[in-house]
Amino acid sequence: MERASKQAIIDDMQKRFDRMVSAVFIDFNGLDVAGATNLRDELRKAKVDYKVVKNTLLKLAAKKRGWNDVLGTTLRGMTGVALSYDEPGAAAKVLREFAKKNQKMRIKAGLVDGQLITGEAVVSQLATMPGKDELRAKLLATFQAPAQQFVQQLQAAAQNFVYLLKAKSDQA
Repeated sequence: MERASKQAIIDDMQKRFDRMVSAVFIDFNGLDVAGATNLRDELRKAKVDYKVVKNTLLKLAAKKRGWNDVLGTTLRGMTGVALSYDEPGAAAKVLREFAKKNQKMRIKAGLVDGQLITGEAVVSQLATMPGKDELRAKLLATFQAPAQQFVQQLQAAAQNFVYLLKAKSDQA
């Protein structure tokens, strides 16, 4: 591989690292072509980029961001990188589900906001994080709750008066 093409790969990965919200590093050793194609399709559906790049080039791309020390132990063996740009848990969700079906793929680590999270259990926690739409819905519900309670309090007096009239009419 020529030096110019290596530099182009490094620059491309640096741009991807600048835009990403999270990344998940996987070991795909032993995965057959059909499995790799299925993995790429699933990641594409979730709007996640997947790249297989030499570890030395990934280290050079990470060096600009100051992640070289963080990623040092992760970048060994065959490494694939799934990059999420919108939701931090998108790549982790797809990879966790794919790992359940394919025992040959192994999740090495994740990277969120420059913090390395290691181990499949921790990455699984990232996968269980709610997405943006779910968080927006929860926030909206939280904002609406006081207004709903206020309206219920306003209606309570009139409602109690109606119950009183009904009870009086039932007695008569």
